[in-house]
Parts: sequence; structure tokens; C-alpha cells
Amino acid sequence: QVQLVESGGGLVRAGGSLRLSCAVSGRTIYDSSLGWFRQRVGKEREFGEVVAAINWSDTSTYYIDSEKGRFTISRDNAKNTVYLQMNNLKPDDTAVYYCAIRPRTLPIGRSWHEYEYWGQGTQVIVSS
Repeated sequence: QVQLVESGGGLVRAGGSLRLSCAVSGRTIYDSSLGWFRQRVGKEREFGEVVAAINWSDTSTYYIDSEKGRFTISRDNAKNTVYLQMNNLKPDDTAVYYCAIRPRTLPIGRSWHEYEYWGQGTQVIVSS
């Protein structure tokens, strides 16, 4: 059974940083692309687009335009974990963040329906 477990969320003041982790069990991630999504209150329609993603074969990355320069996705295949470093956080970043994994050997996916398994989410609250 494949499971993804996010951690690292919490309450932080604007301008602060958080590092989210997503530990995958039940299968190795070395041959899978992964992504982070978020669900912001009142912005349900945007959930379908990945915030950040990392490719399996060359660790190339993709970021939604609004987060370029503030978010960094990385992976540690030995630990079967993907990370999302978030810097200079803004109140608008308040959301539940989810990690997801694509089927094996497929490149980065930008839409929710391209992902196969999901975590339960971790809450990030950024106060002003």
C-alpha cells in the first residue's frame, strides 16, 4: 500500500520560512515524479494546478509562476522523501499543502489528475 505523509506545516509569521516534508512508503520514489499542491480557502478552483514539481529522471523542476523564487522543491531518493522549502511566506500562502506522486517513469505533471497517490495534507498558516 502506497502512503504519503506530509509534515512540517504550522503557524509562521509573514516573512518566515517553512520546510515541508513528504515521506513515501510502499514504493520507492527514484523513478517517480512528485509534486506539491495546495488548497487555499476560497480558491478551490486553483487546487488542480501543481505548485511545484520535480522530475524523476533529471531532477528538473517546475514552479507555478507566482511562487518562482520563493519555493524550492527537492528530493532525497535514499530517504524516499520530497521536500518543499518555502521562504518569505505571505498570508496568502495559508493553505493545506498536499504532496502527490505520479505513476512510474512519467515526467512532471502540472494537473491533479496526472497524479496517482496523495498525502493527507499539512496545514500552513501565515500570520500578518
